[in-house]
Amino acid sequence: MRTRVRAPRQAPPANGFSLIEIVVVIALVAVLTATLAVSLSGGLDGVRMRNAVKDVAAQLRFARARAIVGGQPQDFLVEPAARRWRGAEGREGTLPEGFELSAYGAEEVQPAEGVIAIRFFPDGSATGGRIEMARGAARWQVDVAWLTGEVRLARGDEAP
Repeated sequence: MRTRVRAPRQAPPANGFSLIEIVVVIALVAVLTATLAVSLSGGLDGVRMRNAVKDVAAQLRFARARAIVGGQPQDFLVEPAARRWRGAEGREGTLPEGFELSAYGAEEVQPAEGVIAIRFFPDGSATGGRIEMARGAARWQVDVAWLTGEVRLARGDEAP
């Protein structure tokens, strides 16, 4: 009797990924996630800055409108050291930690040391002034024209 010896069958090639390939992909995902997190945190500061600037500009415009409608002068007060502002009808706000605030206005209407006032008159004019906000390299300026009381925003050193 003859015995047949068969050659062992080769297993079909494995479908899938090797351990090295999986580790490389995980490392790439980790690097991309870290990069995205860093870029988004800077982006969130930019959004907070724009929101703060727009809020201050809106409150300045509100104070001007209240002066015109009410027939009484309205003051917008800024306390740079405390990063705080106060507007018409008791509206107030504070800039987040890490933001810088500075302001310039007419000396004649300053109510106290360290407090800057911008006054709006019933005819729409104002004493004029500038409020500057910054965080790192990002800078914004809110200008109030003295003759017209117009409130304008400018980024960085683009002030008119």
